[in-house]
Amino acid sequence: MAKGNGTPLTDELYAYMLGHNPPLDPVQRMLVEVTHTRLPLVAGKQVAEEQGPLLAFLVRLTGARRVVEIGTFTGLSALSMAQALPPDGTLLTCDVREEWTEYARAGWAKAGVSDRIELRIAPAIDTLRSLPGGPHIDMAFIDADKDNYVAYWDELVPRMRPGGLLVVDNVFYHGGVTDPGASGLAAAIRDFNDHVTADERVDSVMVPVADGLTLARRR
Repeated sequence: MAKGNGTPLTDELYAYMLGHNPPLDPVQRMLVEVTHTRLPLVAGKQVAEEQGPLLAFLVRLTGARRVVEIGTFTGLSALSMAQALPPDGTLLTCDVREEWTEYARAGWAKAGVSDRIELRIAPAIDTLRSLPGGPHIDMAFIDADKDNYVAYWDELVPRMRPGGLLVVDNVFYHGGVTDPGASGLAAAIRDFNDHVTADERVDSVMVPVADGLTLARRR
């Protein structure tokens, strides 16, 4: 199998890439700093710095008006997507931790996008099952508890409009997916990746962004 001519992502090259991407705005930067300062033990749950501009780009590219996010944390990804929505756009984001999403709410208010974002504190699977059953979602982002990825996927796919985009984070699971003896969450992500590959309802591609990102288009 030919690996291609991929370039190793050194610290210098990573900084160069960020320097040529849209910069984080002051509120986005604040959320990054607050997360790493006040929640250092779980700050790795925040999307990578390059993912915020990418998610915003994808919202604009697809013309999304209705976005659903599974996994809010401190709100950087939701903020990035909400800022890219048109004035009549809405974003529903799901989480179970009030103590983390307090930072998100503050950031959204400061950025002036609170009116575009609905946060539901409840198990995400229950929130998804409460949504209308027909295709009405333009874009979805999954970045939450890995052992429920398949369940989230199977609730979202039928609700995606034709051409709608699903974006899924952490599909490499820190490299654990290549271990044939993987167990726990690494095994759950392996199973999810196989589930997506076999799903004839979508066209999908996996790309090496941050900890691995899957992009899937509803057929």
